[in-house]
Amino acid sequence: MSQSAYIKFVEGSTVERLSLDEVKEQLQRYRKQTSLTGQQLGWDYTEAAFPYTLEAKPGEEHLWFYLKGTSPQYNYILFGTGSEQDGEKETAHIQVVLPDSATHGDKAKANELCKYFAKHLKAELMMFNGRTIYYNPRK
Repeated sequence: MSQSAYIKFVEGSTVERLSLDEVKEQLQRYRKQTSLTGQQLGWDYTEAAFPYTLEAKPGEEHLWFYLKGTSPQYNYILFGTGSEQDGEKETAHIQVVLPDSATHGDKAKANELCKYFAKHLKAELMMFNGRTIYYNPRK
């Protein structure tokens, strides 16, 4: 059974919502940061930190995209955007899905990417196990 994590943009988040293209830009930013870390260490860290290629099914590029693993220990991680209505308030989110064919490596990397997104955007993160991490400033 597939599992989902949600990065929710709540009060105090740096943005109200992200489009799919902006999610892709954030992933490219993550990849660039890890490559710079690798340069400092003198090691090609990019492939170890981000062993995926960004892909989308034709005709569904505006709905979702997925990361396809480049090594046998990684398969797929899916990304989509949406929102949920809570009374009069609408909360936008990024949904990260681990399909049935996901490996332990995919789950570990998805957790890492979700934490990166939530921390960078000061969002609320509902993890795959149902627990919530609050990176947004709360009173």
